[in-house]
Amino acid sequence: MTHRIFGITGWKNSGKTTLTVKLVTELTRRGWKIATVKHAHHDFDIDQEGTDSFRHRKAGAGEVAIVSGRRWALMHELADEAEPTLQEIVARFAPCDLVLVEGYKRESHKKIETRRREGRSGENLAQNDPSVVAIASDFPVAGERIPVFDLDNTTELADFIEREMGLAR
Repeated sequence: MTHRIFGITGWKNSGKTTLTVKLVTELTRRGWKIATVKHAHHDFDIDQEGTDSFRHRKAGAGEVAIVSGRRWALMHELADEAEPTLQEIVARFAPCDLVLVEGYKRESHKKIETRRREGRSGENLAQNDPSVVAIASDFPVAGERIPVFDLDNTTELADFIEREMGLAR
């Protein structure tokens, strides 16, 4: 199964996570089944020192699954392997209506670029990336060739994503 993938991208502190969370809330409220991928710094760890699963990994297990009656998680140590591609990660997902991807600014899926007046850094991604199909900003943006939305207008942004991704009821 191929998954529909739509991204939220931008520079550090541009509002990516806040917007992603709001979109997940809004799109699931509308009845869509949503999955997410968050690109993190290479050193991140979701496991805490001292837990049984942490001890399993530190002992050398290449993969550790934690399973309960409410959720399960699989951690895979890369060792000498390359970081998996976004497509390889998404291919492991169960069927869903849409995968929202936070980060992965260099990938070619459609994305919204987030911009905040505070913490601006780097060039505007939309200028050089045709996969950026809209901008969500907390300040007025003029002269763009693509739609510009208020960063806090989750309803309009969700409507736009539904149209862009061909999600229809």
